[in-house]
Amino acid sequence: MSEEANWDKLVVGGTVLTMEPDTEPIKNGAVAIADGRIAAVGPAEELLEMAPSGDVLNAGNCLILPGFVNTHSHLAMTLLRGIADDLPLMQWLEGNIWPAEKEHMNRETVRLGTELAAAEQLLAGVTTTTDMYFFGDEVSAVLAEAGMRAVVAESLIGFPTPRCATTEEMLATQRDLLEAYKDHPLITPSVAAHAPYSVQASDLVADAELAEEYEVPMQIHLAETTWEVEKLLEEKGLSPVAYLANLGVLSERTVAAHCVHVSPEDIELLTEFEAGVAHNPVSNLKLASGISPVPALLEGGVKLGLGTDGAASNNTLDLLRDMQLAALLHKGVAGDPTVLPARTMLELATIGGAQILGLADRIGTLTEGREADIICVAVDGPHTAPMYDPFSHMVFAARAADVRHVVVQGAVVVRNRELQTLDRERIERQAREFSENLRPS
Repeated sequence: MSEEANWDKLVVGGTVLTMEPDTEPIKNGAVAIADGRIAAVGPAEELLEMAPSGDVLNAGNCLILPGFVNTHSHLAMTLLRGIADDLPLMQWLEGNIWPAEKEHMNRETVRLGTELAAAEQLLAGVTTTTDMYFFGDEVSAVLAEAGMRAVVAESLIGFPTPRCATTEEMLATQRDLLEAYKDHPLITPSVAAHAPYSVQASDLVADAELAEEYEVPMQIHLAETTWEVEKLLEEKGLSPVAYLANLGVLSERTVAAHCVHVSPEDIELLTEFEAGVAHNPVSNLKLASGISPVPALLEGGVKLGLGTDGAASNNTLDLLRDMQLAALLHKGVAGDPTVLPARTMLELATIGGAQILGLADRIGTLTEGREADIICVAVDGPHTAPMYDPFSHMVFAARAADVRHVVVQGAVVVRNRELQTLDRERIERQAREFSENLRPS
């Protein structure tokens, strides 16, 4: 570090959790930002002496850490939040969600739903999100305007969507998105196939080939329910995971959402092909799909991140809630309080998510040279006093409402809990108007 540092911003005064392996919290620490990247991390007093001027973001009484990474979602489904509860997955989809999407989802409503999702997530400390839905170009444009990092895909499914009539059209639309955003600083375009049971084998292969051609992730729902497993076993003689492996679709590019019903053999395949898994505990429990064997996945060497799923099945995009639930859930299921300690859970929500999305060389830790995606979470409330272990506090005591500042690629997008890039009042008003049209009172 030079004696006269030329930094754009300095995040100062909190306890820094870099999330780098084998590192200790830095009390009264600071993170310096230059040209959208982390320029230095260290004691606040030191860094302030080196750069006394510039934009100083006061993070006193906060935890300073990498932004959360949401590895599975359908963003515009915020507009369908609470439309159908207390149903199993296929009844929920076929009887409620797919009909509502057919009638009400278009470019305009997807834009609104994505704006709402971006606002909700940024205020909850999520700096990187994912989307597999419709009108991926519109989704990407909204998230770029919001200053949010994202991995976005146009979904491929075996029946007409609000945008595309055929799978050929869906694949062409995916390619258009890949071309349009291939060099974007915040948006990583990707491909997505809905599930092994809803997409023909030839289309699954075509999607995987597209992901390989453009070197991007392939998102897919996998082994979410016993119904899916039984269907694949009956029709293909293989588990969903083995089916994808047999097709040549499973790879290090795969971001497999759920993996609730996986066997030891499936776990071996996921590890062998270096596939990533997005764990969605709230959605899986709400739909009674089951509980993913996360400790076994981690023990088997599977790459793992956390996801919220869409707000229609969660019913929020609060990744911190999923993190807290996952930590408690797997301790209870295992009957072992040492399972998934707080630091491990926080790793899954940061660097773990970055790894399965192919972004671990850019984000996920507060490391000099990486892009500056940073959140400051206040620990000055009665529910966070006193604090002995900041990792434990972040997972078990903090709430989304405690997120004070959010920085993405060096830009402040939330300052003192105020969105800087989105018109929250207008978005919430339009969302309420949408609900009145969907369900007239």
